[in-house]
Amino acid sequence: MLDPEVGFTSDVITDPNRFVGRKDLIRSCIQALNSPNSLIAIYGKRGVGKSSLLRQVQQMALGDYTLATNAGLHHEIPSKPRQYLTVFYTCDSLIDSGETLVSRLCNDQDDIDGLLRLVPHEGKEIIEFNRAKEASAGADLKVVNWGTKGIETSKYARVIESDIIQTFRNFVSAIVRHQVKNRMNRDGLLILLDEFDVLANKNGLGSLIKSLSSKDIKFGVCGIGQDLADLIEDHASVERLLEQGAIHVKTMPTPEAFGVLNKAEELFEGKIEITEDVKLKIVEASQGYPYFIQMIGKSCVNKASQNSSSRIDSEVFDQVLEDIRSGIAFPTLETTYQRAVGNSENRQILLHLLAEQPEKKTLFYEDVGRIFLKNARRDAEDFNVDYIDQILPRLLDRKFGPILRRIPEGQGVYEFINPVFRLYVNLRKL
Repeated sequence: MLDPEVGFTSDVITDPNRFVGRKDLIRSCIQALNSPNSLIAIYGKRGVGKSSLLRQVQQMALGDYTLATNAGLHHEIPSKPRQYLTVFYTCDSLIDSGETLVSRLCNDQDDIDGLLRLVPHEGKEIIEFNRAKEASAGADLKVVNWGTKGIETSKYARVIESDIIQTFRNFVSAIVRHQVKNRMNRDGLLILLDEFDVLANKNGLGSLIKSLSSKDIKFGVCGIGQDLADLIEDHASVERLLEQGAIHVKTMPTPEAFGVLNKAEELFEGKIEITEDVKLKIVEASQGYPYFIQMIGKSCVNKASQNSSSRIDSEVFDQVLEDIRSGIAFPTLETTYQRAVGNSENRQILLHLLAEQPEKKTLFYEDVGRIFLKNARRDAEDFNVDYIDQILPRLLDRKFGPILRRIPEGQGVYEFINPVFRLYVNLRKL
């Protein structure tokens, strides 16, 4: 059995040598990193590769421009690129406010990515380490030992009881003064916040980011386009910070989608061959979402191994497609599907009608695929589906997903919250 993770992964891609395409986005990242005053905001739909790009931003911030060199952009790297110490934090839905997020940052003891590891503190020892395989990769700081004599905390950072925001400011100031400027001689501190869209309440974060952003402190957020609107609404001046740092990640163009499959073959080092017709079928099914390409690719590798074959051809792909259609291939998506439709055949039909509806593009920050209930009503009549207004609410209910989000700009206008799930529904049989 071949390990499908060798060539395909549904995890975030941290190794720049596994990253495919996105030349224009990489160029934008280089410019944003080397602008002394800007907020980096990576935004787009789910499944387009935002988190992987954010990890590549971290690599470049540390001085490792392997990705840019691989993309043919070596000549666009500044002769003396700005280098940072980095903090990387992945948000979760339990964070109910900006203040809670700041509290999490101040208490995160991750020894590789956490903010607390960088705060001068009696009782810990930190060393330089490389995040990538290359010896020339940029160095960062990592906690290696808690309990050795260090630098007195109170001299550099003070914890203010019952005021986590001021504590955060003190921590950041101490990191800049002691670690960035003195010990490591870097240009600044870069704080990266992934999965920013799961924060239901972002009040105050725009103002905090604006007040702390400087040539020494830079923030990067990764989420959907609406997150940018929330930050701007919180503090209008954030919009000026976004002029050089807003990076819109869209679905992959067809040549780059093929590139993901070609890269997988390269990583398997000849142990797996994907025929050209199957590559085309995978690209068409994924509609430019690299996450879905990776998922289908993993299933194909597993199926080929089960067949004792090193070749992914139409026969293997058809078997995988049948597993998807019957709800076997992707258990997580299938669970979401079953929870959404419940025991209602009419709701199941409605979900498929909505998923099959051609997307309508918008002109705002989000490249949201809009769907219209009135169009589904017309199609539903052909399937004898009645009482749509009674079966639709479950698809909007947080307890059962939600699958859809209502768009406030118009009556009966919705979008799929997870476009990869929409692709799955299109492939699954009724």
